[in-house]
Amino acid sequence: MNHDLSTLIQSILPADTGAMAHAQARQAQLTKPAGALGDLETLSVRLAGVFGTPTPHPRGVAVIVAAGDHGAALDGVSAYPPEVTPMMVMNFLADTPCGAGGAAVNAIARTVGARVYVMDAGVNADLPDHPQLHRHAVRRGTRNLRVTAAMTREETETLVLAGAALARQAIADGADVLIPGEMGIGNTTPAAAITARLLNADPADVTGRGTGVDDRTLAHKVAVIKEALARTGTTDPLDVLAEFGGYEIAAMLGVMLQAAASRRAVILDGFVEGSAALVGAALAPHLREYLFPAGECAEIGHAAQLRHLGLTPMFRLGLRLGEGTGGVLAAPLLLSAAATLREMRTFEEAGVPT
Repeated sequence: MNHDLSTLIQSILPADTGAMAHAQARQAQLTKPAGALGDLETLSVRLAGVFGTPTPHPRGVAVIVAAGDHGAALDGVSAYPPEVTPMMVMNFLADTPCGAGGAAVNAIARTVGARVYVMDAGVNADLPDHPQLHRHAVRRGTRNLRVTAAMTREETETLVLAGAALARQAIADGADVLIPGEMGIGNTTPAAAITARLLNADPADVTGRGTGVDDRTLAHKVAVIKEALARTGTTDPLDVLAEFGGYEIAAMLGVMLQAAASRRAVILDGFVEGSAALVGAALAPHLREYLFPAGECAEIGHAAQLRHLGLTPMFRLGLRLGEGTGGVLAAPLLLSAAATLREMRTFEEAGVPT
């Protein structure tokens, strides 16, 4: 393992249990019936552990959208052609009457005040220069996971560290909440392969329709994943990522690892992000303490990922777009949970008898 990556993994510390205990005690004294804020109370206590204070004050929100293409897309596992990936990257960067970016993640980010970073992690196209495009591609798309390893181990670790570097930039720019996002036609196939291997699950139980494929294509998609898994029995987390993953999945893993190492909160969007989180939790078990899943998405394997990670989603809206959209939607919930813990008065402070 690359020395820098090993150091990053080892630098992820447990959440601050002392801060969480103080936060829990404060929650019991706030001017409301016990438990009246439901899951917001749990979120606020977890945030205290992440930020190491009983009154956490996370501010800036950043979504890092990593884009990459997949050799498996040539096997017909998606309802859309691979050419859509570079088109969407340019849409993330486009000038619109409402500001930079014309995709869903841009619209939602503008609404909630989040900053969008766009990363070329391995798009199979000659993308034009753009001041807001962060170029980290080592290859134009992965190899076909059905017949060979999607990435080399060196490529995998390079993209993990690239994601970590962009996370550090976002943090330096003021982000306390980081949202890994992705774009890549065909990427629910590698996500399902990773999930099946790391959860020791039948691919049919964790493989969904992605962009909305029909029954025939779904059956073909499952067959592709089964053929890929039959190539190797490896269970080493980084080898699993290299064999079956994608450059954007590796980059998102780097974002998560760096955020946790920097004691920042990570909001998980959906199934593809969940596959990166599975790898991360296998490498650094304390990572899951920094993960806050937005919603349970429409992909059937997402619930299994969240169960394995021991995480509870904030909502269920049937989302399956990707891009980090669900994560950005959840940011105000997370910030509000922290605000209630930090800014509400206790019964004693308010002079209200109990």
